[in-house]
Amino acid sequence: MDSQVETHNVEVSGSEINFHVVLYQPEIPANTGNIGRLCVGANSMLHIIKPMRFMLTDKLLKRAGLDYWDKLILKIHDSLDDILIEFEDSNIYFCTTKTESKFTDRKYKKGDVFIFGPESRGIPEDILNKYKKQNITIPMSDKIRSINLANSVAIVIYEAWRQIGFRL
Repeated sequence: MDSQVETHNVEVSGSEINFHVVLYQPEIPANTGNIGRLCVGANSMLHIIKPMRFMLTDKLLKRAGLDYWDKLILKIHDSLDDILIEFEDSNIYFCTTKTESKFTDRKYKKGDVFIFGPESRGIPEDILNKYKKQNITIPMSDKIRSINLANSVAIVIYEAWRQIGFRL
């Protein structure tokens, strides 16, 4: 197996995938489990960029993913550069609270890539600054700093999926 990328579960061609959800250094196993379940439901692939603060065998991850985890298309990456190289010809969006560019103002297409940062700190600002035109946000009141990661992924992926007509 390639030393930089580990692939788990189902192998599938890119044409069978709606979107790519990328979790940059996730911290909370239950969020990742919920996001994995969401990816199965939205016919999307989950990518995780190491390090993770939990193991893929974590019982909270498995519980949140229910019995869908074995249907998840999952790829583990060593770095963000792995994603940027793999998807250099795709639209890549960085999901953050640190932009004014609303996720609803974009036109998505099948194969788009959505990168979400870790729960406690989000995507590092140097990365956001480098890819400023690709940053998107979910509008929210100023009473909170952010929306739960799993909820954020659901909001963005279902809008993207709606835009392509909920095609499977």
